Parts: sequence; C-alpha cells; structure tokens
Amino acid sequence: MKQIPATIIVSYDALLVRKQIPRTALQNYRKWLRYYLDFCDKYKFSPSETTSPQHFLKKLKEKKQSEIQQNQARHAILLFQELKTENVPSLAKKAAATPIPIQKSRKDSKSEDNPKLTNADWTSVYNELTSEIKLRHYSPSTLKTYTGWVRHFQAFVKSKDSRLLDNSDVKGFLTHLAVKRKVAASTQNQAFNALLFLFRHVLKSEFGDFKDVPRAKRKPYVPVVLSRKEVDTIISNLSYPFDLIAKLLYGCGLRLFECMSLRINDLNFDTGILTVHDGKGVKDRTVPIPETIAPDLKIQITSVIDLHRADLRSGYAGVFLPGSLEKKYKNAAKELVWQWLFPAKTLTFVADKKEYRRSNLHRTHVQKAIKRAVGKSGIPKRASAHTFRHSFASHLLQANYDIRTIQELLGHSDVRTTMIYTRTIKSQTIKEARSPLDF
Repeated sequence: MKQIPATIIVSYDALLVRKQIPRTALQNYRKWLRYYLDFCDKYKFSPSETTSPQHFLKKLKEKKQSEIQQNQARHAILLFQELKTENVPSLAKKAAATPIPIQKSRKDSKSEDNPKLTNADWTSVYNELTSEIKLRHYSPSTLKTYTGWVRHFQAFVKSKDSRLLDNSDVKGFLTHLAVKRKVAASTQNQAFNALLFLFRHVLKSEFGDFKDVPRAKRKPYVPVVLSRKEVDTIISNLSYPFDLIAKLLYGCGLRLFECMSLRINDLNFDTGILTVHDGKGVKDRTVPIPETIAPDLKIQITSVIDLHRADLRSGYAGVFLPGSLEKKYKNAAKELVWQWLFPAKTLTFVADKKEYRRSNLHRTHVQKAIKRAVGKSGIPKRASAHTFRHSFASHLLQANYDIRTIQELLGHSDVRTTMIYTRTIKSQTIKEARSPLDF
C-alpha cells in the first residue's frame, strides 16, 4: 500500500480533530484515506481532482460495502481534498499543540483499549451529535429533542461506552418505552428517529432491523377545529399584539414559530403576499395577506420603525440574524428590512460579545395569552395556537378549496398530511354520513 507522507498524516489528523470527528472513527478515516490514495495510484487518478472520489466510491459499491461505510469514506476524502486547499505547514503547527489520540503508551491506552461497560464519558458523542445536526441545518428544537433522547438512552444503558452499543440496546430501550412507560406512538417514533440519527451519523454504525420491537399503536388523529364564531370570540379576548398574531395564525395558516420569525421584508403589500422563510423542513412558501388585517399590519410596521430608530439612537448591535448572514452582510442586523415584525419588549445582552441585541417576541408569551383567552371565552375545546392553523385548513376545505391548494398554503410535503382535515368537516358528497337517530 502506498505510504502517505508524514506531513500529510499530521495535517490530516489535525483537521480531523478540528472537525470534531469522534475518537472512535479516527482510525477508519485514516484507513479510507490510505485506500483512496492507493486506488488513485493504481488506476492513475489525481487525488485532488473532484471527479476521482466518484470512481473510488463506485469501486466500493462494487465490493458490496455498506451505505454507511461509503458515506464515511466519502466524508474522509472530502476532508482530505479540503486539506489540499489549506496551508499544510500551519496545520502541522496546530497538530503539535493539539492532543491527538494516537500512538499512546500501553499504560496510557489501557483504559482506551478496554471500553467501559458503565460510567463511560459521552462528551464526544454529544459534541458530534451537535455538529452533525448543525451541519444539516436542523432547527434548534430538533437539536434539543434529539439530545434529550440520547440522554435518556445513555441513562438506560448506564453510560456504556459508545463503542459497545448495538441494536440490542436500542431494542431494549424502545421496548422499555412502549411496555413499561407506555408512551404515545408519536413519542416512541420520536425516540426511534433520534437513535437512528445517533447510530447512522454519529456512531457511524449499522442500525439493524427492529421489526420485532413492540411499537406503540398510533391512534387516528382528528385535530381540534374552531368555528368562525369561536375564532372571533377568542381574538376579541386577546390584547395587542396577541390579537394580531392570532389573526395571522388563522388568516394565513401559519405555525406559531413561523409567525414569530416574520421580519419586515417578509410582507409585500403591493402584491398582497406574505413570504414564510425557513418553515418546517427549512422550506419557503408564500401565502396571501388577508385584506382585513393589512391596515393593522401597516400600523404594526410603523411601531417597529419607531422602536428601531430608538434602538439605533441607543447604540444597540441589531437583531439576531439566521446562520452566517451577518458575516456576509455586516450591517444587515441594523437594517430596517431585517427587523422582527413582532420584536421582544426588551433587549438581550450577549455576554461573549458584550453587546445588546433585539430578539423576537417569545412564543411562550403568545401561548399563555391564547390559553387565557380560550378560558375567558368559555369555549369547551382544547384549543391552542396551533388550533388556528387547523381551523384555517378546515374552513378552506369547507369552502370547496381543492386539497392541493391547501397543501401548498400549509407547506406540507405530502398531501396525505393535509388529508387529515377531511375528517374535521362533514362529507361534501351526495351520500352524506348521518346518524340513524336522524333518519
């Protein structure tokens, strides 16, 4: 096998550490790099060419390598090609100052070579989990949920070393959730997806077959829907700005987090279009602005402009921006178009930067206000902020809008998700379902 130059090995190891590759996967990454360089040398491919990895991965597929192994090999090669564009000597200097878990003495490596059955350190697992989720641009709530389930799983296996985990541990945990704790089907599926992500993207191992695992039965779900009169009653019991928020939730079919994330540049009154950016599944969509609340929205924008001017006079650092947008546009945080449609009442102090930023109104304030309004209205339904979205879809269906149009307005990927609202209205067919008592 082709020998890799020492400078490349040191630089590659430093890059692996910097990219927070799990300690358990370091050897595999080096192995794939050796195989790749040997393949390029044998078949006369240039290792730095962007097309060379495709030929190598095709060879792995011919050799019946698993999809997980192919993905790991692809990642190892991409890191190597990224290394070729960087300054190798500077990486070598970083490597000298960075402890890399290779070539330890027998005394030092004794604990590493003997994985613990209990009380092992899972810090690297959580670090890798965070990196993989952020790499895929999943929402912070997904990171919080998946991290929570991994912690439950860690407690169940008594902090067994992650290298010793297998599908029997997952089966035991899912069985425990279904049989002992008797969780809902949606809860068990959420745990299943979290562990699937953990094994596939963090531990880089096969997940296995779970057909024999007891699964909580999922009941047919019929969402709670308000009548138009009930919607108006609840809104009348809401104070500003919660009444306007509720009108947007119902009038546009928005999710609560989508409404709270709206910025000034998301509203186009000339075309009557409201744009939802980064909705569920990181998808964008447009919905019509209800004409009845357009004047209220313009008044809200005027109040935001006044608040923005006051913030600028006080020398604040701007609003929070998504991703790395601020690095690309340095002054965007202070521009009017990026201000929140529903800003928080107070500024947030960012300790590490020692500056004040304006966040959006927190969703819990809206949830509590709607809960109080529902109680004050005396409506005997378990209504929440999301109930306005359910009512939006059901009322459109009652008005004979086709299901595909409603799907697009709601931002559903699959029309089967939208079809659930056919259960919330009476049948529109000639043979309407009736009770025998009414015959």
